[in-house]
Amino acid sequence: MTTYVAVCGSSIGTEEELAWAEEVGRLLAEAGAIVVCGGLGGVMDAAARGASAGGGVSVGLLPGDDRLGASEHLTVALPTGMGEMRNALIVRAADAVVAIGGEWGTLSEIAFAMRTGKPVVGLGTWDLSRSGRSTGGIVLAGSPSEAVSLALGR
Repeated sequence: MTTYVAVCGSSIGTEEELAWAEEVGRLLAEAGAIVVCGGLGGVMDAAARGASAGGGVSVGLLPGDDRLGASEHLTVALPTGMGEMRNALIVRAADAVVAIGGEWGTLSEIAFAMRTGKPVVGLGTWDLSRSGRSTGGIVLAGSPSEAVSLALGR
């Protein structure tokens, strides 16, 4: 069965985050996984670009009612008309989540994934704790290749 991995991160992203996302997308595609993302710019675009370069498939769940602004590298662009609420759909469509950097939207995707029991792998993303206690859940990776291995359970 094919594995679906959500790649989540900022719509802008730093140069390092964008490079990580592109490599994660490529490695996932080369491993036969399908990349799921929010379908716009930044980390999402870089992951789709990487998936395309790796000969794979990327699916973007877009916030708006149309495909305007969608990454040109997506294989499939699906308008949801749900705005940021699409983040729950992105997580639900995936078997695992790789969070790269990120802002509030990424944090919501991490929370949805943790709430639904989906594995979350982090590259330079949120460090979550509550009252000085680690909330656990996010497995930190030191590189894109490690993030992909962890997301695929290898």
